[in-house]
Amino acid sequence: MSRFAKYGWAVLAYNLLVILWGAYVRASGSGAGCGAHWPLCNGTVIPREASLETIVELTHRATSGIAFLLVVGQLVWARRIFPRGSAVRAVAHVAMALMVTEALVGAGLVLFEYVADNASIARAYWLAAHLLNTFGLVAALALVPWLADGPAEPTFDMKGSEITLLVISLLGTLFLGMSGAITALGDTLFPASSLAEGLAQDFSPTAHFLLRLRIIHPTFAVLMAFVLWLAAGVNAQRRTAPTVRTLAIALGTLVAVQLAAGLVNILLLAPIWMQLLHLLLADALWITLVLLAATAAMTPRKVLAR
Repeated sequence: MSRFAKYGWAVLAYNLLVILWGAYVRASGSGAGCGAHWPLCNGTVIPREASLETIVELTHRATSGIAFLLVVGQLVWARRIFPRGSAVRAVAHVAMALMVTEALVGAGLVLFEYVADNASIARAYWLAAHLLNTFGLVAALALVPWLADGPAEPTFDMKGSEITLLVISLLGTLFLGMSGAITALGDTLFPASSLAEGLAQDFSPTAHFLLRLRIIHPTFAVLMAFVLWLAAGVNAQRRTAPTVRTLAIALGTLVAVQLAAGLVNILLLAPIWMQLLHLLLADALWITLVLLAATAAMTPRKVLAR
């Protein structure tokens, strides 16, 4: 593995930690820890008398700033060692652009006060957009080191039903992630004291819209599990590279583990630690799916006997 690729994987790992800490900020109700101020915190750079919520939020901002600088460093390095037109260089630019929009979305959540106890539909839209941007950023950060140690000029074979299945899987997983972000918001704002109470909330016509939307996520998760298993199996059979098979097995395994984690999350009434584990598994599943799609697209199809 090249030094650049090692750096890229380290940048990805660090960003995953920042994402998990951001989820903790939301789940712990610390999003308003710095008030409606950004980039300042309660009107100052470092508040002297900070509450626990302020420390949590300020820590997230500090770690996010470091993540931003790491991605800047990756882009500068990529521009120095890869020529114009290189796939690595192009994806590094995409990662940088998504890091900028990630910061802007985060700032918008604070400045428009879509934090803490805000239960508006606007906040749900913003969180869905935040998840979409985050998944895009994670995908780009994963592809940079993956492509860096791949062919110098990769060729893409985008034909075949297996590629179509992967595209459907990618789009479906994005929607699943966005619905999961909205579900997690409902769990945070309207916690249930028992499983029976939670189910009653989900099906009550008078319940808040965030509660009535919660049923969408687990239902769609089961559907997407079968789609992902099918995509993994078809690509493992029809693409020649051993890496495709390895990634397909990893994807299928992660889907099963994530389904189990989702069930445990529901049964335990979504404690914060379980929400974070569920999110980490979702990120791992998404990264594996993205790498599988990229590798399959660069791998020739097997010649099937007629």
